[in-house]
Amino acid sequence: MAYLFTRPVSFIILLTLISVLLIVSSLFIGSVPLSFQTVWLSLFNPNAENASLIITELRLPRTLAAFATGALLAQAGALMQVLVRNPLADPYILGVSGGAATAVLIGMLLGLTSVFGLTGLAFIGAFIAMTLVFIIAHQKGSWTPTRLLLTGVVIAAGWGAAISLILTLSPASNLHGMLFWLMGDLSYSYSVSFAFTALVIGLVLSMLLSSQLNVLIRGDKLAATLGINLKQLHIKIYILASLLTAAAVVQAGSIGFVGFIVPHLIRLAGITDHRFLLPAASLGGGILVLVADTAARTIIEPQQLPVGIITALIGIPLFLYLLQRDAKQ
Repeated sequence: MAYLFTRPVSFIILLTLISVLLIVSSLFIGSVPLSFQTVWLSLFNPNAENASLIITELRLPRTLAAFATGALLAQAGALMQVLVRNPLADPYILGVSGGAATAVLIGMLLGLTSVFGLTGLAFIGAFIAMTLVFIIAHQKGSWTPTRLLLTGVVIAAGWGAAISLILTLSPASNLHGMLFWLMGDLSYSYSVSFAFTALVIGLVLSMLLSSQLNVLIRGDKLAATLGINLKQLHIKIYILASLLTAAAVVQAGSIGFVGFIVPHLIRLAGITDHRFLLPAASLGGGILVLVADTAARTIIEPQQLPVGIITALIGIPLFLYLLQRDAKQ
């Protein structure tokens, strides 16, 4: 296995096979057990029967949404860790998700149910959050990881207060759905095609920056010496990571721990070249959220848990382990 980790292509192939296996397996798992024949016929010969509807309208869209959401978060986390030069940075750390979540909750409060309407609001909120952090962090033309990080933490706290205010003012009939969504909920994932489109575009753009990311992670001085325009690169990474985060928030609310744990574990496995790290992190993030979502909808079936609870149960022990491990080194 150690030898496998030294061969990034083999590792990515392994993650791809695991992803396919888990996606297929998740179609069989649920409050209503289904046979292989039933799932197969439902996928390739859908009809109006209950089993077919369970697969094509419930399990398959949710499974794909879970995988895409995890991949988006892990990809955003990998970019954010390079930007702030911290291997434990999270895609939510700069407050972008808070802006997107605030805008979506306002839409819910106003009774908006349109897919495109809520998606548009999420990106408007993300854009406002991005702009605030960008303007404040760039005062006097400065940009340092510490200044960016502190600005993001303060802005995130502000969005948290706004979310609390919205929840306080919300009618009781809307409150449960809002809280469930905030804790990470894939029950009402909007457009799966949108999530995968955002994922593919984001991965392509990230891969185009991969060689510069490999230099930037070694320090600004080296990057500047090699002729990289640091300001432009910082802005590109920030905008791309923010938009990927916003796309994930649209799908499932706030699912924590995925964005910093998965890229960090990929690096610990020995994959530090971003040409391989980015696709590996995307696959790993998809696997983690898919496993968490499958658990969330089966542990206390027919009731469901928020996906964010499962990722927290997985992420907190891992985070403490990584923190202790880094302290010993």
